[in-house]
Order: sequence, then C-alpha cells, then structure tokens
Amino acid sequence: MATMTAAQKKAQAKAEYDAFLAACPSRKLLDRISDKWVTLILAALGSDGSPQPGADCAGEPRSMRYSELSRLLAGISQKMLTQTLRSLERDGLITRTVTPTVPVTVSYELTDLGLSLHQMMRGLKTWAETHMDDVLANRATYDSRTA
Repeated sequence: MATMTAAQKKAQAKAEYDAFLAACPSRKLLDRISDKWVTLILAALGSDGSPQPGADCAGEPRSMRYSELSRLLAGISQKMLTQTLRSLERDGLITRTVTPTVPVTVSYELTDLGLSLHQMMRGLKTWAETHMDDVLANRATYDSRTA
C-alpha cells in the first residue's frame, strides 16, 4: 500500500468536498456565506458603499470604517456586526486594519478571496431587488389559495 504525502492527502480531501454530505466542511462555509449580513457586508465593501436605495453595488471596492458599515446596514446590531466581521476576517474574506489615532481607527477591506465571493453576492443582491415584486405576487397568490 502506497503512502501519501501531506500535500497529496490535502489534495484528495479537497477533491472530495461535497456540500451534500453532512460532515463536509464546505457545508459550514455555505452556512456562513449565505447569511444576509455577510451578503450585505460584502456588497458594501465591494462597492462605493452608496446608501441610496436601489444602488447596484457596482462601484469600486474600498475600505470602510466600522461606523460606516453600521450606518449603512440598517437593522444590524453592534454585536451581530462585530461577530460577522470577525468571522469574515477569520475566513480570509476581509482584512481589519487598525490605525493608531485618537480615537483608534479601524477599517475593513475585502481580500482577493472576498472580492471573488463579492462578485457572486452582488448578483444575488441584485436578483433579490429585481425580482422582489414577483416574489411578493407569488406569495400573495399562494396565501390566497391556502387560506
């Protein structure tokens, strides 16, 4: 029986990722990135952060301060924003930069990995905004049939 190097074992494990399997680590990643706050944070950091309704998030990626993100993401609690930013940093999707000023300035920016995910998330956000009227109409039709 041939032995495998660590690199070969890693490559084999990567080839075997299957999110349909309960124990697959990619399932936990899908759970994380499908969160609404993750989607909105990536959209904000991957664009000009424009808070206008209907903004398409097509601007240039830029860093944003915590307070900017907090203002932009209506309804997110301080705790949820902090937890989500930490998890994104841990996964390598964003970087956190601390500037020693008074008070300390902390900014967040997408990494290359985060930018690659942002492209898909931007499409998902745009799809949701574009098709919301259709979904609402379908819900109303369904609800009237089942009532």
